Amino acid sequence: MPCTGRCLCGAVEIELSQTPKSTGACHCSMCRKWSGGVFLGLNVKAGEAKIKGEDNITAFTSSEWAERCFCNICGTNLFYRVTMDGPIKGDMHIGLGLLDKPDGIIMTEEIFVDEKPDGYAFAGDTKKMTGAEVFAMYAPPE
Repeated sequence: MPCTGRCLCGAVEIELSQTPKSTGACHCSMCRKWSGGVFLGLNVKAGEAKIKGEDNITAFTSSEWAERCFCNICGTNLFYRVTMDGPIKGDMHIGLGLLDKPDGIIMTEEIFVDEKPDGYAFAGDTKKMTGAEVFAMYAPPE
């Protein structure tokens, strides 16, 4: 069954072929500034999301490896997309909050835990990775 989501004004709609089973939390300083808190994202492989209203999306190059995209009408943060060359180029991390029905999606991992502020913590057991571990996992082969 397809999974749908949209920005606040509805100018951008995203459809996934199936509902994701899990989400991850990113505690990096960029995601915290971008989302206003911890970013809960759905990892979607390149080409696996249908987007309507692409003319209403503005991309901001936030690093050497990714861009952050938002609705240029209402300002809703939509996703970040990997732009660096390699096997994950084009992969997106779509905000969990965009989904129309996010029920049943569980948080299974937290990344950049070494940048997490002391003021909050999640209940439950998740896989946890530091920033160095994340970058090592996606580093291009030497």
